[in-house]
Amino acid sequence: MHFDAANPLLPIATLAAGVFLMIAPRIVSFAVAVYLIFVGLLGLNGIYHLVK
Repeated sequence: MHFDAANPLLPIATLAAGVFLMIAPRIVSFAVAVYLIFVGLLGLNGIYHLVK
């Protein structure tokens, strides 16, 4: 599915994400932290080949 400004699901998803951020900011910050650690480990693996 291709998302663009004309898609009616995009504003609904944005509103839902905003409400979720207001209700559970700790869960979102935890998810962002896990994502950043994962991407960092993938980047280091790409440079230093820690896991083959």
